[in-house]
Amino acid sequence: MNLLEVEQLAVHYPVRSGVVGQAKAHLKAVDGVSFSLAAGETLGLVGESGCGKSTLARAVVRLVRPTAGRVVFAGEELTKMDGAALRARRRGFQMIFQDPYGSIDPRFSVADIVGEPLDIHRLSSGKADRRERIAGLLEAVGLEPAYAERYPHEFSGGQRQRLGIARALAVEPRLLVCDEPVSALDVSVQAQIINLLQDLQAQRGLACLFIAHDLAVVGHISRRVMVMYLGQIVEMAPAQALIATPAHPYTRALLAAVPELAPEAKRPPMVLAGGLPVSSALSAGATAALRERGANPARAGPRPLGGVPFCAGLAGSTLSGRSHVHAFAGVRVPGGRVIRRPVRTWPPRLLSCAARYMKHPLAPEAGPSIAVG
Repeated sequence: MNLLEVEQLAVHYPVRSGVVGQAKAHLKAVDGVSFSLAAGETLGLVGESGCGKSTLARAVVRLVRPTAGRVVFAGEELTKMDGAALRARRRGFQMIFQDPYGSIDPRFSVADIVGEPLDIHRLSSGKADRRERIAGLLEAVGLEPAYAERYPHEFSGGQRQRLGIARALAVEPRLLVCDEPVSALDVSVQAQIINLLQDLQAQRGLACLFIAHDLAVVGHISRRVMVMYLGQIVEMAPAQALIATPAHPYTRALLAAVPELAPEAKRPPMVLAGGLPVSSALSAGATAALRERGANPARAGPRPLGGVPFCAGLAGSTLSGRSHVHAFAGVRVPGGRVIRRPVRTWPPRLLSCAARYMKHPLAPEAGPSIAVG
C-alpha cells in the first residue's frame, strides 16, 4: 500500500481585472497531477522556476487548498479535512522549505523553534523531557545541543537549514516534503544537507518528495523522478533510466543544462526558445517541445493540442497618446494563424526595462494587444 496517493490534483488561481475584480481567466499553477509514493521511497520532482513545483508541494501538505483532485495520506483523504482533524494528521507529514531563514521565526531561540512542534502535538511529558528531545534532534542533524539558546541570525545558511530539518523531524513524521532545500546553499553545504537527508531517511524509514532544479542532484537522491512543465507532469521514470534515455524534449533540455566537468560527457546543447509561457494564455496540451528550436509538434506531449505555443515577448502600442508595452504569449493554431494572448500592460516608465528583460525587440502596433480571430 502506498503511503501517499495524489490523483488529478489541480490548483488554479483567478486572474482578476476591472473595478469589481471579476475573474477573467484562471492561472493553472498545477493542472491534473497524479503520482504515488511508497513508504521509505524518495520521489524527485524537477522543472524550471514557475512550473508549479512549490505550489504542488504546498497543496500536498494542505498549505494551499486544491481546486480539484484528491490527496490520500496513509489511507485518509486530506482534501476533505480542515481544522483540528487536519492539524492532527500533519504530524505524519512535514515540509522543509527553500529559504532557511524566512521559514523560521527570527525572534525564537533554537529551543523554541525545535520545541514548538512538541508543544503543539503534546509530545513531551515535561520540561526535562522537552530539553532531552530538543538536544537529541539537534545532534541528529549535526548541531551541538549547546546551540539551543542561540537565535537564527547567529547561524550560517547551512546551519539554519539543519534547524528546519530538526523542526520537521520533531513530530516523527512518515513523509518529508523537501521544497528545494539546497538551492539557496553553496555547493559544499548542499552535499552535506543531501547526505544528512539520506542518512536520516535510512535511519528513520522516511518517505521523501524531493524538489529541485538540478536533475543531477535529484537523480542522485531519488528512486523515481517526475519532470514538471506548466503545471503538468510530462515525464516520470526510474531515475537512472530517465537520465540515460530521456523521452521528452524538455527533459533532454534540462539534462543538457547540467554542467559536466569531463568534455566527453557533455550532452549536445539544446536551446528552449522564449521564456516559460503563461498557462492561462495557452491551451491545456501545450508542452516544452514547442519551445525547442526545430522541435516536432507531434512530440508535444500526451494530450491533443488545441494550439501551439509560438512565442513570448513584447508589443508596443499607443493608448490615448501615451506609449505602453504589452507582454504577450502567442499560440499558433492549425492553418498557421497566430493568436496573440495579452498577459499584462506596463506603464511607459517600465517600457525600456521590460524590453531589456524580455530580450525581445518591440513590435509597433496601431492599437492594444488583443486576441485575434
